[in-house]
Amino acid sequence: MTPQRVTLITLGVQDLAASRAFYKALGWEESSRSQESIALFQINGMALGLFGLDELVKDQGREGAKLGFGAVTLAQNFESEAEVDAAFAKALECGATELKAPEKVFWGGYSGYYADPDGHVWELAHNPFWPLENDGSLALPEA
Repeated sequence: MTPQRVTLITLGVQDLAASRAFYKALGWEESSRSQESIALFQINGMALGLFGLDELVKDQGREGAKLGFGAVTLAQNFESEAEVDAAFAKALECGATELKAPEKVFWGGYSGYYADPDGHVWELAHNPFWPLENDGSLALPEA
């Protein structure tokens, strides 16, 4: 098995019910494997989990630690600027906080940033140099 992989991304959240509702409002489908204490969403080849902050700190064995936000960016790539704009507008309608409206960027693409209700940062981007698979997944092209 390759060591170069990610199988689960877990976001610590203040209010699990509110975060669960936010991601569902975005159109994400919650897995039947979710439990009262964790919301799970199947994504291409991995899962996203939402877990209460206090419980996450305990699970990590770091009781009393203050977990930070914004040092990691999660990203979704789209096939066009119009798709980025539509997804960005949808996120704001669902309660996201605008950080940077989508715009043309220095690397030749188009992107914007929002924060979910817990401050987790998402980038929505169109990268004309990275074609997407039919299922929306990304396979980096060879140089």
